[in-house]
Amino acid sequence: MRQLFKLFSLLTVLCFTANSHAALTIEITLEITQGVQGALPIAVAPFNWEGKTPLAPVDIGGVIAADLYRSGRFTPLPTQDMLSRPNEASRINFGDWRILGIEHLVVGTLRALETGYEVRFKLYDVFRATQLTGFSIRTSGKRLRLTAHQISDIVYETILGEQGAFATRIAYVTEVRGADNKPRYSLQVADADGFNARTILKSRMPLMSPSWSPDGTQLAYVSFETGRAAIYLQKVGSGKRVLISHFPGLNGAPSWSPDGKQMALVLSKAGSPDIYILDLDSRKLRRITRSFAIDTEPVWSPDGSTIVFTSDRGGRPQLYRVSIQSGKVQRLTFEGRYNARASYSPDGKYLAMVSGEGGKYHVAVLELTTGALRVLTDTGLDESPSFAPNGSMIIYATEIGRKGVLSAVSVDGRVHQLIMLQEGAAREPAWSPYMQ
Repeated sequence: MRQLFKLFSLLTVLCFTANSHAALTIEITLEITQGVQGALPIAVAPFNWEGKTPLAPVDIGGVIAADLYRSGRFTPLPTQDMLSRPNEASRINFGDWRILGIEHLVVGTLRALETGYEVRFKLYDVFRATQLTGFSIRTSGKRLRLTAHQISDIVYETILGEQGAFATRIAYVTEVRGADNKPRYSLQVADADGFNARTILKSRMPLMSPSWSPDGTQLAYVSFETGRAAIYLQKVGSGKRVLISHFPGLNGAPSWSPDGKQMALVLSKAGSPDIYILDLDSRKLRRITRSFAIDTEPVWSPDGSTIVFTSDRGGRPQLYRVSIQSGKVQRLTFEGRYNARASYSPDGKYLAMVSGEGGKYHVAVLELTTGALRVLTDTGLDESPSFAPNGSMIIYATEIGRKGVLSAVSVDGRVHQLIMLQEGAAREPAWSPYMQ
């Protein structure tokens, strides 16, 4: 993040940019600004509703179609263009769907039970007129959208052979201003599509650097609620939290180890900011870097053997890698004047980062085996990239019209999404792992 080296002045940290007044209720608009040519044509027929009320509590088919659309890999047929709207095999005329050029068809039913709901769906190969998969899922009213996302994941993986990430979550920080024009900060957790946002923590002081535990049950973050930086761990479900780092000076940039037993963090208690590892059980600290420069923003490799971090030890912010065992440091980025805020792809082959040149800051991806750097975005104030757990997309924060919004881009740069918060500013997104 380009504000990285201002972080160490508390005054600057407290002066987050915010240009919009906000209410606590945030509406979300999703826009695909660029998709993949040749995306697969698919139809998701409206799910038949079997219940006492006229309308279903959740448009299951609509959620699935929206998920597949925003992946950039599918082109769902608009409902108004469908020649029929079947909900079971006996009502499917495969010839009608072939005429429309549809390759796959999803049909289903949402049924109200005495307690909860049952969702039934089937996925068909239209040209072969065969069923590929299908399930009956019992769920609750609160979990209906999650169930729809889970169906999207099944459809995505069945057709593409790759695991989906629709049923995962994102964490992010929002800033809103009340009538007194003073900022209010919130740590939010939402579905991957931005819906079902839930406030995890509210504060009148800045919140920063949310980081998911490997099992997706906890968040680590930085809070200034006591007047100086401190790192907390918080249970997403219960809200229970614990203070883990409140040393004199900087406490920042928490990052979980892949096994969830350790945390990399940045401390300046010995002078300049350096990378430390904290054992979460014993609370023992081990210093990893020793430099007069600023070493910050650690991120673990998926195999847990190394940590990538940002440092200006070469004169300008660049990415470096340090071995956990030997402490040997290797510079990774050489192209461009500014490369920071790394995020590892789940397979360990790529690093997403913020790459800056000439006052513009873009999301870029570094292929670690070749050293090739590819810029993925054309907005100019991008920050905080975070990989989806299947490695297909990268969520990041940017500014549009001087307003903080969340966006996402595919790892190949061909699919772009925009999630706009109509009120308030959003920043520092972190995509959750798969729930264990």
